[in-house]
Amino acid sequence: MNKQRPKHLALHLIKLPLPGIVSILHRVSGLLLFCALPLLLLMLQYSLTSIETYTQLMDVLTNPLLKLLLLGLLWAFLHHFCAGLRYLAIDMHWVRDLAQARNSSKVVLVASLAMTVLVGVKLW
Repeated sequence: MNKQRPKHLALHLIKLPLPGIVSILHRVSGLLLFCALPLLLLMLQYSLTSIETYTQLMDVLTNPLLKLLLLGLLWAFLHHFCAGLRYLAIDMHWVRDLAQARNSSKVVLVASLAMTVLVGVKLW
């Protein structure tokens, strides 16, 4: 048994199927939301403390880079939500075979991006 196996796994050469990409994006979006939670809570506190802090927060949020950051967090929330519904459907055995899993992955990506664009255009 002298097999030539690689000594390391080249992760950048592995081609993941679409459900695998959705799964990784679900984890990444959850991590982004968790890491951004203190910032979002601070923004909520500033918006509710007084009219002065609310006005200061609105002035800070006119920065286009911060708007892009919040748009990214909006995508993270919407993708995490849609993928979570997909995983719930898989756990409830509503998605039974590989074709349905691939189609539900496409639906998650399209729905999360479409909702992000719609809400982002409304809020920008």
